[in-house]
Amino acid sequence: MNSLRILTAAAFLIAASALALPSVQAQVQGIKRTDLQRHELSSAGREVVQAIVAIDPGVTAARHSHPGEEVVYVLEGALEYRLDGRPPVTLKAGDVLFIPGGTIHSATNVGTGYGAELATYIVEKGKPLLTPAD
Repeated sequence: MNSLRILTAAAFLIAASALALPSVQAQVQGIKRTDLQRHELSSAGREVVQAIVAIDPGVTAARHSHPGEEVVYVLEGALEYRLDGRPPVTLKAGDVLFIPGGTIHSATNVGTGYGAELATYIVEKGKPLLTPAD
């Protein structure tokens, strides 16, 4: 697990200093989002955004959706995902999840330590990456 923390810290430093991407930082205490890269795709009007999302123990990322697909790879910890219309699923380091575009969902760190995911979004360019659910 220490190597994952080192990798995550290195990715954060690279993103913060070298890439200088516009950041989409979560404004919720206990959640930190670090954009790693953003690129236009060959498909007109689409882009890919990759980010590390870190969630403190017991913290929930509130219900929201994205204007496209999200591909999740859990880096560390135990994260419970709740997608509307599906039963909750708890993933651990190394597990993956596909979230269809527009699906309202949330994530909670249900572990006792640090939890983080590598999130890859394939979304409509020019739309907000995250839309809070009502």
